[in-house]
Amino acid sequence: MSRTHVVAVVNQKGGVAKTTSVASLGAAFAQMGRRVLLVDLDPQASLTFSLGLDPDAVEVSVHQVLLGTAGAAGAIHRTDDGVDLLPSTIELAGVEAQLLARPGREFVLRTVLEDVLPGYDVVLLDCAPSLGVLTLNALTAAGQVLVPLQCEMLSHRGVGQLLDTVADVQRILNRDLTVLGVLPTMYDGRTTHARAVLADVQERYGLTMFAPIPKSVRFAEAPAVGRSILATARGSKGAVAYCDVARAVLRSWGERPRRPLNR
Repeated sequence: MSRTHVVAVVNQKGGVAKTTSVASLGAAFAQMGRRVLLVDLDPQASLTFSLGLDPDAVEVSVHQVLLGTAGAAGAIHRTDDGVDLLPSTIELAGVEAQLLARPGREFVLRTVLEDVLPGYDVVLLDCAPSLGVLTLNALTAAGQVLVPLQCEMLSHRGVGQLLDTVADVQRILNRDLTVLGVLPTMYDGRTTHARAVLADVQERYGLTMFAPIPKSVRFAEAPAVGRSILATARGSKGAVAYCDVARAVLRSWGERPRRPLNR
C-alpha cells in the first residue's frame, strides 16, 4: 500500500483561503485517483459546511474523536466531491482547554488517526487561524505543511512566525515535518503590491512557491451548494489553478495522477 501523505494547511491569519484550498485540492486529488480524507480542525466548521454538511446536525465530530469518546472511522462522512470528511462543530472550541491537562496533548490527533490512515492516500488537515493546541496537534500529526498566503502585507508578516512554530515542532515534537511550500491565494497579478509580496516571500524564506490561485467570485459561490469549485465551476480559472497545484504536489511526491482529470 502506498504511503499516506498527511498535509497540515496552516496560517494563523484568517481569511487566506485555507478552507477553500483544502476543499479544492481534496477534490482535485480525488479526481486524480487518490483516496482523500479531509479533517476539519476549525470550530467555525467552514469546511464541514462547504462540503454539504450542516454542522448543527452532525452528531459525531472531530470533537468527540479527540476526546476519545468516539472513533475516527465512525465519525467520517462521504461527500459528493468524492472525498471523505471528518467534520467539525462549534463544540470543538472547548477542546483546547480540555486537552491542556492531558499528558502528550500534542499527539492526540496523530493517535486517533492511526487506524484510518491506511485507507487513504492523502489526508489534508484544515487548521483554525491560530497557533494553539489544535494547530500543534495538526503539525505533530502531519508530514508536511502547506501555507496559504494572501498576497498582502499583513498575511506576509505572519509567515515568519508560523515558520518559527514549525521549527519548534520539528525540534521537539515531529522531526519528520517539512514545509511543502507556500500557496499564494486570492492573487491579482495586475497589482504591483501583490507581485512585490510574492517576490519578497520567495526571496526571504526560500520556500517552494506554487502557482498563484487567482481571485474569483466562483469561490464564494461554491459553499452555498455544499460543493467545491471543481464541481460548481470546473472550467473556471480558479478550479484549473487548483488542479495544476494538485499535479505539482503529486510531482513533488514523485507521483502522477492515476486517471485523467475531467474538466
